[in-house]
Amino acid sequence: MYSSAENAPVYRTEEIREIETAAAKNLPSPGLMERAGLAAAEIARTLAGGDRVLVLAGPGNNGGDAFVVARHLRAWHFKVDLVFAGETAKLPADAQTAYQAWQSSGNTSLADIPRDGCWDLIVDGLFGIGLQRDISGRYAELIGAINRMNATVLALDLPSGLASDSGRVLGCAVETDHTATFIALKPGLLTADGPDYCGRIHVCDLGINAEAIKPAQGAVIGGNILREALPARRANSHKGSYGSVGIIGGAGGMVGAALLAGRAALHLGAGRVYVGLLDANKPAVDMQQPELMLRSIQEIRTITNLNCLAVGPGLGSTQEARDCLRSALADSLPLVLDADALNLIATDTALQNQLRSRDSENVLTPHPAEAARLLASTTAAIQADRVAMAIEIAERLRSHVVLKGAGSICASPDGKWFINTSGNPGMASAGAGDVLTGMIAAMIAQGASAQSAMLAAVYLHGAAGDALLAAGDGPIGMTAGELSYAARKLINR
Repeated sequence: MYSSAENAPVYRTEEIREIETAAAKNLPSPGLMERAGLAAAEIARTLAGGDRVLVLAGPGNNGGDAFVVARHLRAWHFKVDLVFAGETAKLPADAQTAYQAWQSSGNTSLADIPRDGCWDLIVDGLFGIGLQRDISGRYAELIGAINRMNATVLALDLPSGLASDSGRVLGCAVETDHTATFIALKPGLLTADGPDYCGRIHVCDLGINAEAIKPAQGAVIGGNILREALPARRANSHKGSYGSVGIIGGAGGMVGAALLAGRAALHLGAGRVYVGLLDANKPAVDMQQPELMLRSIQEIRTITNLNCLAVGPGLGSTQEARDCLRSALADSLPLVLDADALNLIATDTALQNQLRSRDSENVLTPHPAEAARLLASTTAAIQADRVAMAIEIAERLRSHVVLKGAGSICASPDGKWFINTSGNPGMASAGAGDVLTGMIAAMIAQGASAQSAMLAAVYLHGAAGDALLAAGDGPIGMTAGELSYAARKLINR
């Protein structure tokens, strides 16, 4: 769970290493490890709820941080048991110094967790951002023991076993209540498995201005993007002032997907919404939302006042669907492409080339399986490095991309990327992606750039789910149709 400064920078491991190296050259005493340990110790002091603390120190620099934490807590009269799961001779230089400072203060370390111990707080300092391979053996046993204990857990930098760049669990990982992360946020804290393991995230900048050293390519999406995407409305306006959206999809048996997208576009303020349905037995009117103008595909193609076109919700994979997509790609309108539109593009080189060569902006909204098809890869490979995969799709197809999932990744063709921290598991239901498609299209139709519309809609979509959860309408049984109503309430606040 992360809640802090809007648009906070996010750095990958290699970038954090560069910042550490640059900062260490000019940083006055104390050094980075001492600063990190003190910052985490101060957080630990507020969390303990008692005076008994178990600290686990690993074989690298994360273990060095743990030695510093333990030393400060002992100086503050906490009863500290420190388990050192490494070899003294193999510790990196800074960690070696931290270990010696712990020892020279008259303290000792244990080889294993005492079986009869009982602690108010556990500090996890086994592994940090350098972990690259799956955890097994003794370290897996230690992590299992931590996860079975009934105590508050604080992780140093990130939970041991969690990959810093991807949020993937490497064999096993510590389930924490709090994470004290150093210098800046890392993507693994915020996406994939990260939100299930990190608890509340505390960013300790250690007195370093990371962005002054290395401007960030990644950032957390902040709620301030909503004002940028949808500014206040003027009194002297009319429906034409807020744009027209066209939705293309709704083949037989999938009409609901297109209607969900259309309703979301209306609820997010589009002046007019036309829904072109492929189903030969299409309804004449949406009785739940009669403001939607239902049309045949042929009629949609003749509308001249559209400001944005969304293609894909319930589109299907027929030749007619392919022809619709080809026609949309040939148009000069901004496009939002989802679902079957993405699957068709993934299997057709000509459509890919057509997408890449467009002068107008595109937003693609794949879930991991659709992203895998676009890159001729696997879902596991996509999830193994969500940031890199989103960037690759954006660059390859010259489009803005939302890689959906826990901690959705938004990427743009210029290499900039963003992580969304709103949303909850209740949104894992059919049609939620169709609602997001309609929301993005509505914001583009009202004048937002494709990037602003993407970021604002992704944030608002998740925030709507959070509002429903807070009201008791989830996570179990939350439906996609509820999201656009909740989003409308939020945006009007």
